[in-house]
Amino acid sequence: MKQLIQQISKTNPSIGFSIARLTLGLVLLPHGAQKLLGLFGGYGFSATMDSFTTQMGLPGIVAFSIIMIEFFGSISLILGFFSRLWALSIFGMFIGIIFTTQIEHGFFMNWFGNQAGEGFEYSLLIMGLALSTIINGSGKWSVDRIISKKTKHA
Repeated sequence: MKQLIQQISKTNPSIGFSIARLTLGLVLLPHGAQKLLGLFGGYGFSATMDSFTTQMGLPGIVAFSIIMIEFFGSISLILGFFSRLWALSIFGMFIGIIFTTQIEHGFFMNWFGNQAGEGFEYSLLIMGLALSTIINGSGKWSVDRIISKKTKHA
C-alpha cells in the first residue's frame, strides 16, 4: 500500500504535458467542429467564412486558417501529432482574437450577458496551455513520442 501511495504521488511532468495538450485539444475541438462542420450549433464552413470575411472584415486566408487551426489543430493535439506546431498556431491565433475582438471588452468573459462582447480571460487560458505545449512538447502519451522513439532507434 505504501508503494502504491508513493507511486501515485510521484510527479511525472511528462504526463502533465500530455494533460495540458489534451485539455487544449479537447476544449478547442467543439469550436472547430462548429466552424467547419456545423456541429454543436455552429454555422458550418460557408457561413463561418462569410461571417469572418464579410462581418468581421478578415482576409479570406485568415478566416480559412482559423477554421483549419481550430479543427485540425485540435485533433492533432488530441493525438499528440506535431503538437508544438499546432500549439504555436493556436497561440498566434488567440493573440489575434484578443486584439481584434476581445480587448475592448476587458478581462472578464461575458458570464451574465451584460457586456457587448467577450473579454480575454478564456483566451489567456488557451494561450497558457498552448505555451506549455510549445515549451514542453506533447508529453508521454502522444504520436510525437512514438515517432521520436522510432527515429532514435533507426
